[in-house]
Amino acid sequence: MSAVLPPAVDKDAEQAFFDSQRLPPEKRGVTFEVLFFRQLQQVTTRIHETENLDQIMLEVSDDICKLFNADRLTLYAVNEDRSAIVSRFKTGLNTTGALKLPISAQSIAGYVAFSQQRLNIADVYDAAALKRIDPQLSFLKEVDKRSGYRTKQMLVEPILDGATLYGVLQVINNHSDAPFGALELEGAKQLCRTLATAIRQRRQKAQDARRSNKTTPYDGLVADGVLSDAELAQCMQKAREQGRPVEHVLVAAYHLQPARIGASLARFFGVPYEPLSPGRIRSEMLHGSLKREFLEQQGWIPLEESPDGLVVMCLDPEAVRGSRVVPQVFPRARKLAWRVTTQTEFDETLAQLFGSASDEGGSIDQLLADLTAPIDDDGTEDSLESAAADNELVKFVNKVIIDAYNQKVSDIHIEPMPGKAKTGIRFRIDGILAPYIEVPAHFRQAMVTRLKIMCDLDISERRKPQDGKIKFKKYGPLDIELRVATIPSAGGVEDVVMRILAGGEPIALDKLGLTPHNRARLVKTIEKPYGLFYVCGPTGSGKTTTLHSILKHLNTPETKIWTAEDPVEITQKGLRQVQINKKAGIDFALIMRAFLRADPDVIMVGESRDKETVSMGVEASLTGHLVFSTLHTNSAPESITRLLDMGMDPFNFSDALLGILAQRLARKLCDCKQAYEPTSAEINDFIKEYADELRHTVAWKLDAGGEAQKLLEAWTGQYGQDGKLTFYRAVGCDKCNKTGYKGRVGLHELLIADDILKKLVQERARVSEIFAAAVESGMRTLKMDGMEKIMLGMTDLKQVRSVCIK
Repeated sequence: MSAVLPPAVDKDAEQAFFDSQRLPPEKRGVTFEVLFFRQLQQVTTRIHETENLDQIMLEVSDDICKLFNADRLTLYAVNEDRSAIVSRFKTGLNTTGALKLPISAQSIAGYVAFSQQRLNIADVYDAAALKRIDPQLSFLKEVDKRSGYRTKQMLVEPILDGATLYGVLQVINNHSDAPFGALELEGAKQLCRTLATAIRQRRQKAQDARRSNKTTPYDGLVADGVLSDAELAQCMQKAREQGRPVEHVLVAAYHLQPARIGASLARFFGVPYEPLSPGRIRSEMLHGSLKREFLEQQGWIPLEESPDGLVVMCLDPEAVRGSRVVPQVFPRARKLAWRVTTQTEFDETLAQLFGSASDEGGSIDQLLADLTAPIDDDGTEDSLESAAADNELVKFVNKVIIDAYNQKVSDIHIEPMPGKAKTGIRFRIDGILAPYIEVPAHFRQAMVTRLKIMCDLDISERRKPQDGKIKFKKYGPLDIELRVATIPSAGGVEDVVMRILAGGEPIALDKLGLTPHNRARLVKTIEKPYGLFYVCGPTGSGKTTTLHSILKHLNTPETKIWTAEDPVEITQKGLRQVQINKKAGIDFALIMRAFLRADPDVIMVGESRDKETVSMGVEASLTGHLVFSTLHTNSAPESITRLLDMGMDPFNFSDALLGILAQRLARKLCDCKQAYEPTSAEINDFIKEYADELRHTVAWKLDAGGEAQKLLEAWTGQYGQDGKLTFYRAVGCDKCNKTGYKGRVGLHELLIADDILKKLVQERARVSEIFAAAVESGMRTLKMDGMEKIMLGMTDLKQVRSVCIK
């Protein structure tokens, strides 16, 4: 479509154009169309007058919005390697930021760039409509959430010059609250042709300017007289020919120190130079959630909190600042202190904090092959200590711990055999032990001695069990602690079991894997002002993790929270945390008494092991405090009986009790899982197993009332697709080491102490009566919760059965 444009339009006619934009398309008339293209021509003229891409977005965007009667506009340009589209936006009076999207169906603008086809969407929140365009297509809602803005209509047009993509134009929210019409679609198409030409010309101009200017990050070396212009040009040419970084060529040719190159980089980028610091250690708060590969690819590393803000070491501060990834990773950082460094020092800092493929000198097999100076078990203490300090053995032990941490291992088991049999090392991953490596018999005692030295135990004592703790940051690049237990075993050898206590921030309550049913009931319970709440389960079932997630939900500036833990594994700002120290006489009961004098609102006791601790918890909850603790019991109803058996007064205890959450961890299906449709017989067996624990309760009557059919219909509506349920089976891939499982998922049984249940507690009712009443009031057993997670595709029946055996 085209129009013959009049030579000029007066201001009244122009105003009439903007007024008529609010009319339906059928009432606008021919004059409106002529005026639309007149305004379009004025916009294109202004675009041609701009000097760079930022000016187009910052100076012409308001005119484009008026032209399309739209609320907002986003202009994306393709980056240099053509892997993403980037939008510039204003962040302050003289500063701009950038939003980078991959060219893929992960976002609407990314999809248009990928397909090079226009989209005119009536409502971006209509997920079904987006899936009809492409199954992977979705709207990035995060920006709306942060700003409180509500995006609805969106016209997205590719900026093309022939077959070459230069960017994407995104026009947002029609003031008429309707999809953009045919006139706007044609206008967007013509506007994008102009934008393509403008972007191409400005990029060419910028490239020409760079060639003529010849400014490089290494010009400071010439200015300081370290190199001549010719020598620098020769090095840069050599780097291009060899495909190597310029810095590596400079170091090889002129033996330059990193500090020399760093000073030149600092001058070029206008930020301070950050050298390698030998004493730098890994911080779980900063580095725990980051992957080494991600930082290597992004070219930045967070170092520490300083008075200037979060110090970020970069290879290219301009590129890192422009990508705006760092503020997204660290949204709580007040300020960011940018630093530049050399490639060599960046790589060394990365290895220092995160380790690498060549950590501790090579692979574990290479380190094992390099072990020397073997010693027999009957060696003297001095000879054992000397062997334990051997450099190769030290590297080997460190490598075992680093590999365990990187593989997300919970426990390391070192299992020597008598005689000349090898010592086995096994890792517990996702609750399952897996072989790691075997060590020749003549190294076993030196290895155990090395671990004893690391946790300051008596190396001469081999007949009694010993407990200790390793602060690994003293010996390696990880800021972790390991709880160590040595146990003498048959044949005169010592087993060592180490639990990795990797501290970090708590998991948000909505990321714990609770079903919506359980989450709503849990939140309602823990938000009460006082009372007693327990989390129960065996060792390693995630009780502490769950308690800290609950505390994170309650942690506000108005709330005083005290915790007593052994050990303190998870830390969070706002909590006052106390470490139990039995050697110093500091136990849970003693700390509980101290807490009651310290004006608490919420108290968390790591474990209720004895009558005194439980009694103190009941007393604290009855005097207006919210008390949380853990128990080693199998189920929520059994926990009540266990506590009463400790000697609790049933009336006080029932008044104090808010609820009990029992939990287990089942292995989670890997992404390689295979979906299948279960047969009728399989579904019937599944329903019978789901209801097995309910057969003697009023909540379930399988042979009357059609409960099984009601249950199947409810499941199909909640978890099914196209009226059918889908189950999944484990397959196995390289990612999950061919097991079919990766990670773990929580199974939960939440008992809420309502009036009926409190009455049963006062009457010292049997477990079966408490169980029946809890189910009647909405409790789902561990197995029921697990079977619902089977239908969600998180795990399978084999794993649920393995952790829910009665």
